[in-house]
Formats: sequence, structure tokens, C-alpha cells
Amino acid sequence: MSTLTTPHIDVHRGGDRMKTRVSWLDSKHSFSFGEHYDPDNTHHGLLLVNNEDIVSPGQGFETHPHRDMEIVTWVLGGSLVHQDSLGHSGVIYPGLAQRMSAGTGILHSEKNDSWRLDHSTEHDQPVHFVQMWVVPDEPSLEPGYQQLEIDDELARGGLVTVASGLPRYRDRTAIAIGSSHSALHVARLADSGETEAIDLPDAPYLHLFVARGEVEMEGVGPLYAGDAVRLTRSGGQLVTAHGPAEILVWEMHARLGSK
Repeated sequence: MSTLTTPHIDVHRGGDRMKTRVSWLDSKHSFSFGEHYDPDNTHHGLLLVNNEDIVSPGQGFETHPHRDMEIVTWVLGGSLVHQDSLGHSGVIYPGLAQRMSAGTGILHSEKNDSWRLDHSTEHDQPVHFVQMWVVPDEPSLEPGYQQLEIDDELARGGLVTVASGLPRYRDRTAIAIGSSHSALHVARLADSGETEAIDLPDAPYLHLFVARGEVEMEGVGPLYAGDAVRLTRSGGQLVTAHGPAEILVWEMHARLGSK
């Protein structure tokens, strides 16, 4: 791993993301993904994937493999069923943190939860989620799965540590990941209707993604749902919301590169 020393802030608008659209899936990719490849947009820090997906009722990703990746899924609306080759299964919904460590290899499927319900009107809705992949410290780790409800912590406000391998967050992390240089924080801002603000952490690499709503970032200006900001050797900026908004912040202390 190596680090950069030059401060830099790079804004990426949601409308400029690469897109995959089929009959049951609307997927937007912050970085190169699948058939969408841009050599100048492959990662930031240790974050390789930040996909925003909307999956139709009764549909989803059939069983497929992953290897040597820490995968965190964050649901914004609806619910998603996870099943994998190690016997793990669970329903992921807003406020539930979920991590899958692919390690030496794992097969899993992800489907809109309505596929297994009674298909009544209230269940007949798409599932909307963000899936993020970070590089683990070492290859060929033991595969694993973890999920934990953190809705109460989010309701108290501020930046909540959702997933982390950083030692500094060991006592306040919802779920652990096998990357000792990375942490994911989430904030639900101004849900009460009152203006709310948080300070971004200081880190060599930060990735801020606006999952819903609108925020104002110090030194950048307004950011809308789908927008992302990539920061190097920066942090401490104030992020403010005047109405309901949700942001996902990856704090990273290394990047892809030679050790």
C-alpha cells in the first residue's frame, strides 16, 4: 500500500456515472465495473466499487462468485435477501449493516425480498441499495458474513461507524471488515426537519457519497443524491443538511499500490 501527500478534492456528479440497465435492474457505477471500464476511474483509496442499485420486485442477482473482497451492502429502501454457499442467509433492510468477506471464495445470491412474500401491494416494491467493495489486507482469508441492526444509533444523529477494520473504531463499530486501513461511516441528517451538520474525519483518502437528499459541503457547495466527493490528504470539512439526507463516508488510510 502507498499514500499520496498532495491535498485534492474531486467532485463526481451522479448523472455522470456509468450505468447498467436491464428489465429488472437500474445500476449506477461510481467506478469502473463489469463491461464499463475507464482506466482513469478504477478506485479511490481502497474502494473499488460503489454501485447504487434498484432491483424490481421478484428479481435479483442469481448465485455468482466473489473472491478476495470485503463487500458491504447498505439498503436505502425495500429489503434484500442474501443467501450464500456457506449457509448464511438474511434479510437486509434500512438500518441494518451487512458485510460479506469473500476471501478464498464464496457463492451468493441477492434478491428483492418481495420474491418470497405474498406479493400483496405493500410488498410489491423495488429494493434500493448501495454496494461497496474494499480490498482486504491479505488475500485468501476465510470467507465470512455478518449483519447487525444499527437503526437506534443512526437515529441519535452524527456520523455512525457502520463497518471498520481500523483499530481506533474497534469499540464503536457495528461490523468488522478485514481491512485495517478502512472504515465506513453513515449519517442520517436533518430527519427531524431541523438543520444538522457533521465534520468529516481527517484521512489520507475519503469518499463521500450522497445516498439521498441534498447536502452542502464546505469548500464544495451543494451536493445531490448520487453525487460523490473524493478527497486526498483532507478532511474536517463541514457537511450540512437542511432537510432529510443520508451520506456514506469511507475513511481510508492507504490506497491500492505497491507495499
